[in-house]
Amino acid sequence: MSSAIVVHPLFESVWPHAADHLRRRWEKEGPLEYHRLDEDHDDPLGAVFDDPTGITRLVSLGVPVTDDCLDAFADLEQATVLTRNVYEPDEEIVAALEDRGVTHRWHDSEGFWSASVAELALGLTIGALRQIPQKHASITRSHDDWDRELWESEVPGAGGYQYVADPPSHTHGTIAGKRVRIVGVGNIGSRYADVTDSLGADVAAYDPYADEPCFHRTGADRIHSLEELVADAEIFAPMVPLTDGTRGLVDADLVRALPDGTLVVLVTRAGIVDGDALRERVLADELALAADVFDGLAGEPIPLDDPLLGRENVVHTPHVAGRTRHANEQWAVQLADRFEPA
Repeated sequence: MSSAIVVHPLFESVWPHAADHLRRRWEKEGPLEYHRLDEDHDDPLGAVFDDPTGITRLVSLGVPVTDDCLDAFADLEQATVLTRNVYEPDEEIVAALEDRGVTHRWHDSEGFWSASVAELALGLTIGALRQIPQKHASITRSHDDWDRELWESEVPGAGGYQYVADPPSHTHGTIAGKRVRIVGVGNIGSRYADVTDSLGADVAAYDPYADEPCFHRTGADRIHSLEELVADAEIFAPMVPLTDGTRGLVDADLVRALPDGTLVVLVTRAGIVDGDALRERVLADELALAADVFDGLAGEPIPLDDPLLGRENVVHTPHVAGRTRHANEQWAVQLADRFEPA
């Protein structure tokens, strides 16, 4: 009995390192066939193997599959098969496998990239609070930020250049002491809540589907309505996946209810917030924005002439929060954990 992994460059263009990490794990467990295909390989799965007899575990990634292919794997017991959709299995392929008595294995959650997304959210938060990207860009263009005399203040005790990195018009400074308000305490939101709580923030969250221990583990107080959640926010982070039920969950009225100066952090999908209302308040300098996602807000990619770009109250990255080697390797770990030994 043996295992087999087949990976097409189509899959690796989206999930680099994942197949290799799975290979290294399965090599320790027993005999393994590993096939990395060429980019121009268009033949179905069956053409990859001279004789698939004896293969009991199979992971096929980015390769077309036919009924004849599946019939050839007479000893197959467990499989993961992704064809041209490298994000989730095709329902008809899963059904065809199950009709043959093969158990199809798949992730039970997207927790593989939760650490990467939550950590980028933290980085965006700190970057926005301290205007790190803006100052980095500024000191590559001039020495004004080094000139303390330019930042002299008539305000007693202002410390001269105190507000170079602490813009008083928006939430700024440390996470410690800030009122952090989070929508969702799932894989991502719970990590963000935990780390901001550990840094000294006053953390509260809304999630009608989470049980009480989820809130205790994160250090977040439970809030039972979105209206109450947004009312006193200094940092507002909606961190739920985009579904039919969550699209526009944070509606225009809720966006308008956010206190002036609130920092809004978007790292899951922007479509969970009313994009028009958020955009209006950010462009009016009423809210600050730290975002990795822009669907429903500006589009992806953002047009280079979009007024959201280059603003002192906006910090942004190009939808890369979950795209780390660690996340892709965790993709493989979580998949491998679904399999029984060969």
